[in-house]
Amino acid sequence: MNSLKKHIYNPFAIALGFCLLLLSIFTILWILVPPPPKAIEMATGFPTGLYYQFGERLKKEVATDGVNLEVKATGGTIDNLALLNDPKSGVNFAMIQGGVADVSKYPNLVSIAGMFYEPVWVWYREPAFKNEGGKLQVLGQLRGKRVAIGNEGSGTLALSAALLKISGIAENEIHAEKLKPDQALAKLNSGDLDAVFIVAAAEAPILEKFYKIPGIRLMSFDQADAYTRNMPYLSKVNVPRGLLSIEYDLPRQDIQVIAPTATLVTHDNVSPAMISLLLSASYDILKSYSRLQKPGEFPSAAGMDFPLHVDAEIYLKDGPSFLHRHLPFWTAVWVGRFVKIVIPLLVILIPLFTYIPSAKNFMLRLKLAQVYSELRDLERNAFNPELKEKNLKDLEVIEKRVNNIKVSMMDSKELYDLKGHVGDVRARLKHLYS
Repeated sequence: MNSLKKHIYNPFAIALGFCLLLLSIFTILWILVPPPPKAIEMATGFPTGLYYQFGERLKKEVATDGVNLEVKATGGTIDNLALLNDPKSGVNFAMIQGGVADVSKYPNLVSIAGMFYEPVWVWYREPAFKNEGGKLQVLGQLRGKRVAIGNEGSGTLALSAALLKISGIAENEIHAEKLKPDQALAKLNSGDLDAVFIVAAAEAPILEKFYKIPGIRLMSFDQADAYTRNMPYLSKVNVPRGLLSIEYDLPRQDIQVIAPTATLVTHDNVSPAMISLLLSASYDILKSYSRLQKPGEFPSAAGMDFPLHVDAEIYLKDGPSFLHRHLPFWTAVWVGRFVKIVIPLLVILIPLFTYIPSAKNFMLRLKLAQVYSELRDLERNAFNPELKEKNLKDLEVIEKRVNNIKVSMMDSKELYDLKGHVGDVRARLKHLYS
């Protein structure tokens, strides 16, 4: 029993137990704050589109920080949403065209930032609109025409369908074909189509393939303001003459188009470090995407369907954190992870430290109370002649224990009072047994 008590009250055992507790808490918190992944996958679009090209440039940028980004070619926005929403797909990030998603169906998705405008380009053959002076200015003119409205799974198809519907054009009023961009390009070139919808940034490589088709022009949306008022995710963008191609003089006059915003979307449990990494890389990439947007306009928090992740909001407002501003990416990650663990530990330990003096005082009083209890039992048994030898031996044991008690200078009075009381009991037993 005494050896057990010594073990319980042993300061070394208490310190060891405290260290083990700290180590356990630290380990648990370390597991609960996992590091960001070193390999991620991003759904984009066709290899000829800007989504894919943007993904490839992101891949090069983040590779310098030791992160492997796999760029996945897809059919477009609808496919990207399905992949991002499928936990078995392995897709972590996706480029999404504004205005396409039904946000209520994807409650676990968030936006990182809007990256660039994606205008709705409507290429048309002038002869098909000779009755209107060879110009296409409102979508109502498409009635009875052969029109490519985008392929299945693409944002182009979703947006062109929405534009035709709000324009009052029924499905049976046009000869709509759901074609991929290259298929639509070939048919427009051969004269089998009158017009083609394509949603793409001005820098998208696919647009260059339209330049050499003879007799085609770009539609100017005369009703652009009306569309943007009725479809808030769209913006009106002015395109100066020759902006797409000075060589081919496209467009041939100043036009106005309507444009959703291409947004980088991810899961709501994304690592904040990944947000910082991708936004930092995006700023560097988008410096060259300035033909339609103003310098510094993107990445942006405007024009997004999904709610903006809180860490992305902070980054877009204040820039990178102190650690990511002054340290290499992975160094900042590990330092930040350590800080996230230390702060909760301090929250736990600081109040605990304030109770240590009280705990020590309680333990001392517990020891002293145990001795006093034993002294009281001795005095009760003192008048029993049969217990004389036992009482003297017990008192000797008590004296040895009391002499081995170590206390701080502040607690010396309690210890010396106890020793005095032990001496009083010995004196009474000596007088009684003499």
